[in-house]
Amino acid sequence: MTAPLLELTDLVRRYTLPRESLFRPAPQVHALSGVSLTITAGRSLGVVGESGSGKSTLARLAMALERPTSGTVRLLGEDLNALPAEGLRQARQHFQMVFQDPYGSLDPRQKVARIVGEPLNAQGHLDAPTQRLRVGEALESVGLRVADLGKYPHEFSGGQRQRIAIARALVTRPKLIVADEPVSALDVSVQAQVLNLLLDLQSEFGITYLLISHDLAVVDHVCDEVAVIYRGRIVEQGRPAALFHAAAHPYTRALLAAVPRAEPGAARRRRTAVAAGSQIGDVQRIEAGCPFAHRCGQVQDRCRIEVPALRSVQPGHLAACHHAESVLAYAPLERAAADEAAPH
Repeated sequence: MTAPLLELTDLVRRYTLPRESLFRPAPQVHALSGVSLTITAGRSLGVVGESGSGKSTLARLAMALERPTSGTVRLLGEDLNALPAEGLRQARQHFQMVFQDPYGSLDPRQKVARIVGEPLNAQGHLDAPTQRLRVGEALESVGLRVADLGKYPHEFSGGQRQRIAIARALVTRPKLIVADEPVSALDVSVQAQVLNLLLDLQSEFGITYLLISHDLAVVDHVCDEVAVIYRGRIVEQGRPAALFHAAAHPYTRALLAAVPRAEPGAARRRRTAVAAGSQIGDVQRIEAGCPFAHRCGQVQDRCRIEVPALRSVQPGHLAACHHAESVLAYAPLERAAADEAAPH
């Protein structure tokens, strides 16, 4: 078997909040609770979930921008958090990041040549002519011109700025790109252009993507596999066709039911789903049992006391639900609603 490019093993990340009282311990938020994911080279994994589910925390840990409370992040077999500072700096040529906001992620005071060449400057092993050649090649690979190197970010549209951000990620010729909501700040028509660009670059350079998104249509378009995260846990994982057309976890079905549809009655159906207890955006914390139990319409006593393990429910399809088989077999109306709401 092919060795995995990126391995995330039992990642836990807790954040300590300010004390509410001198006589009580500082409260903690469990952003991630034992997340494990593996990506092989040349493949794309999408992570989807609502705001506050832990997606961006997972991206920062994968990029070694933060250290996990426990667990390991391995790239090409190396534990990134065990590397010395210089070793980590050199390893970063193999993995780069594309941020969500193309307006905020580019320094408005720097020209494109400096912005795109910044990762090469950090590596410090190329002479100036070679570096300028690499920067020009990266810019051309995303559909911009070498003549654009002398311009500033404000001279470009939002889609062009995100292309510049992608060029910056490409310039070191990385094996992995972590993209955190790369198109959410763009118009819908521009989103399609950027997503197609990502696919073209993957085909040309063999890039592996870890794509963080709340948009199911985005991951359906780009990714070979999808992991659904809820309250810091992976609750379902599999190929897009399996998850979007035969979801085995009630939370995944709630996400699908919340997908906007431009058709009569769609808004009413979403309001009905919310009224039935499948709200998206609730940030209540629970201490025991299934994290989705308080919102699940099929909750039973076992769900309130025992955390379900992520297990296989069909070949290549995992779900963390005690009753996943029942969800698949005995919820035809919900499945039909999910099929209607799934991205096409």
